[in-house]
Amino acid sequence: MVISSTENLEATVDQTSNDDKMSELKAFDDTKAGVKGLMDSIKHKEIVDKVRNASEIWGFFQVVNHGIPISVLDEMLRGARQFFEQDIEIKKQYYTRDITKRVVHASNFDLYSPSVPAANWRDYIFFKMAPNPPNPEEFPRPCREMLMDYSKHMMELGYSLLGLLSEGLGLDRCHLKDMDCAEGLGVLALYYPACPQPELTIGTNKQSDNDFLTVLLQDHIGGLQVLHQNQWVDVPPTHGALVVNIGDLLQLISNDKYISVEHRVLANKVRPRVSVPCFFGTDSMSSSKLYGPISEVLSEDNPPKYCATTVQDYRPTTKFHLLKNFHYDTHDLFKQEVRTMNTSSLQGIVRPPIS
Repeated sequence: MVISSTENLEATVDQTSNDDKMSELKAFDDTKAGVKGLMDSIKHKEIVDKVRNASEIWGFFQVVNHGIPISVLDEMLRGARQFFEQDIEIKKQYYTRDITKRVVHASNFDLYSPSVPAANWRDYIFFKMAPNPPNPEEFPRPCREMLMDYSKHMMELGYSLLGLLSEGLGLDRCHLKDMDCAEGLGVLALYYPACPQPELTIGTNKQSDNDFLTVLLQDHIGGLQVLHQNQWVDVPPTHGALVVNIGDLLQLISNDKYISVEHRVLANKVRPRVSVPCFFGTDSMSSSKLYGPISEVLSEDNPPKYCATTVQDYRPTTKFHLLKNFHYDTHDLFKQEVRTMNTSSLQGIVRPPIS
């Protein structure tokens, strides 16, 4: 039997406490980030949590103070509007149904589809901007300068968002980027003319995006709606804000951790609406690379729900329509405004859609 005095026990505890304190102080000092760095790391974790929650519950959120000057956003909308409202003879030189081209202007993606009850009330022009953008001379003159600048900003924002989404899955910040989830960038400008009978058509049929991530710039007109708990919820425009939504392929590789939800755009009879969604995906539809649930997010309790597939073999029929009824207090969520985004390139507010 060993008998120790109380004094010896207290001395041992004090020494252990001092050792722990010194270890913590050294760990803090070794970061060379100071108190501000410590606070930034705490705020960064809050950002990751908020983005993860929004992506799990809504699949949609708005960001402001994202690092892209509002003047750049306004110029992009102005350039898109100028293209669509210029003389038809000028626009005709870009009009084509050949989707292999790097610049494609047309009306309706699914104009000839027998499954679509009515044509969408919109025109579009699409630009394939990454990884190898077209020569600027190929762009319509109204969009030429701002399109290159806007795409550069959008790629930086896309990397930041994918970094936060990676961390939300418990992965390294570069994981989704290294999977080439933002290797390709498509910029789509959409023009919805004022419609004399909006009840007879729709701006965009309900759909989900079959990419990894979409970032949308919209003007002040409104009309975007998100399907949440079997109800359509308005996403009101906020000047300077960008709307972010999870794509089908990100839902697949996250094994349903993040959700890709259906959305639509209503036609209106007041005035034209302009929006510019940017789609992040792989470089080529013909890529043989396989995408399946990420192994690091799987476990005995969370087995894979999808088989690995190529982007080309992916079809909307593999879409996940069974996960639409989430148990959540939407009244509280509608009132929520989450202050987040305080990273080197993405800071501001993340908001769920508000009706």
